[in-house]
Amino acid sequence: MTAAAGQMTLQSASTAEKFDYIMNFLKKMAGNEYVGFSNATFQSERESGDRNFAIGYYLKEKKCFPEGTDMTSVLDLYFQLCSIEVTCESASVMAATLANGGICPITGERVLSPEAVRNTLSLMHSCGMYDFSGQFAFHVGLPAKSGVSGGILLVVPNVMGIMCWSPPLDKLGNSVRGIQFCTDLVELFNFHNYDNLRHFTKKHDPRREGGDQRVKSVINLLFAAYTGDVSALRRFALSSMDMEQRDYDCRTALHVAAAEGHISVVRFLLEACKVNPGPVDRWGNTPIDEAVHFGHHDIVTILQQHNEKYSPPTDAEDKERSEKSLDSLL
Repeated sequence: MTAAAGQMTLQSASTAEKFDYIMNFLKKMAGNEYVGFSNATFQSERESGDRNFAIGYYLKEKKCFPEGTDMTSVLDLYFQLCSIEVTCESASVMAATLANGGICPITGERVLSPEAVRNTLSLMHSCGMYDFSGQFAFHVGLPAKSGVSGGILLVVPNVMGIMCWSPPLDKLGNSVRGIQFCTDLVELFNFHNYDNLRHFTKKHDPRREGGDQRVKSVINLLFAAYTGDVSALRRFALSSMDMEQRDYDCRTALHVAAAEGHISVVRFLLEACKVNPGPVDRWGNTPIDEAVHFGHHDIVTILQQHNEKYSPPTDAEDKERSEKSLDSLL
């Protein structure tokens, strides 16, 4: 089905079908994290939406709706969409999808086109914070969307997505503490749209990794493999950590997991992270040697199976692999 045909089909769909379509779309943006609906909020919005009805009739009088449009059905859909519930966790994944060029970082699925992301972020940057949008763009310099529930969805393009929630609102309907958090964030890190990445020495740039940070990264990675902490390894992988990095003795997380007998860690590294199953440490030992030495025969079998079908990726394949689906990280 072409995009035009899909749009025509959606335009002729019922309000219920449109709502289901949008709910499924938002769930994809959230990586299948929680997205719900509050019927109480919907009823309240519809009963107190006099201004929205007035605007709707004004638009209808100016012939802003397509021919044959039922304005009350459009408003019903709008009130339903105003009643969708998310958590900080699910909304942060939505923000991360926007930060990641439209690809959900949890599932790896492309949900939005790059053009749609650009347009969405441009709107968020210019009018996402109600009447405070101009000041927010000046002081924070990041695309954001606030809500009267006290939430602020903040996007740091190509870095991360954030959702903060604190109900006390200012006179413009924005979260007081949420705005303070966003302001403090760009004072500490050079995330402002017009911060110079090279010469702004007063701020930190978490996108640059120094020597100390690399050492801590290796330690955290190998310790998680030693303790069998798959959740920590999943967080590291989603934050684009190199899962094949080595310590002073050239040992990898796979060496450690194989030696300790953590089969879930071994499977995660091989199947989700696609690491090399046969790295050699400074003594010439591979993960298979470690598993054999400590008697973990089930891990030996897994490593041998992956070793047989593994081929080192080329530069192009490596780039493609880094951009493809992370669905198995779940």
